[in-house]
Amino acid sequence: MGSQEEIKIENDFILIRFQNDGNENFHIKKPIAQGLIQFHFGIKGKAKFVFNEGNYALDLKEEKALLFYNPQKELPLNLELAPNSWIISVIISIQKFHGLFSNESEHIPFLSEENKDKKYYKETDISPSMAIVLSQLFHYNLNPSIKNLYYKGKGYELLSLYFNRSEDPNAEQCPFLIDDEKIKIKKAKEIIIHNMAEPPGLEELAEQVGLSLKKLKIGFKQIYGDTVYGFLFDYKMDYARQLLDSGSYNVNEVGLKIGYSTGSHFIAAFKKKFATTPKKYLMSINPNT
Repeated sequence: MGSQEEIKIENDFILIRFQNDGNENFHIKKPIAQGLIQFHFGIKGKAKFVFNEGNYALDLKEEKALLFYNPQKELPLNLELAPNSWIISVIISIQKFHGLFSNESEHIPFLSEENKDKKYYKETDISPSMAIVLSQLFHYNLNPSIKNLYYKGKGYELLSLYFNRSEDPNAEQCPFLIDDEKIKIKKAKEIIIHNMAEPPGLEELAEQVGLSLKKLKIGFKQIYGDTVYGFLFDYKMDYARQLLDSGSYNVNEVGLKIGYSTGSHFIAAFKKKFATTPKKYLMSINPNT
């Protein structure tokens, strides 16, 4: 059976939860005023957005996000939600959105001066950090009196993570390295990910990719915005969260998979990253755990 819940966070800023746990498609039609930006996050299953009276459609897949913006015309919501599918949508006015970013918005394409009057569409992956917030929005267990405050905080957190480009483990931020060094540093990243449970030491890693230790350290930080082991720690924790989400492994098994020989060390590391223990995280997404 399909349902929708609309939460008004502020004027010109709403959040909508769409949920279809039934066996048939759930259709939703909703007018959206001109000048509003639409973010749609596919949490589970799949959906289809239909435009121009059925002449054009865009699919939203699991773990993907769609952004729509057209300053020239209204883009009414015409959504076909497949069975066993969940979506969260954020609708916000361009004026309020501009105010959030102020002078820091030059990296956001549809806010640039040359694009301000153009329509904009983009599909992106949902990052691990965004997935956690989206899961919390579906599984919150709080007093109803603070629900709006909770949604407001999570709505802003979701937008900030959406535009946090440096979180992408494949994002290459530095244009100053020569291509050969970039290739070697990307190879270093792949090596530590592939061997996350038993990663090589820095000197061994530098030797494997054919770089000096100094160039590896400096280049890795320039490209990925973190040290080699700082990057690996974040990657391991995000991977651990995905394993916990799957429901196929207990806490000790997840810790072993990512290289922690004792459960206590894994629990401490997870808490350092997410400010909660793995068990409490599981309970937050599934209160019946």
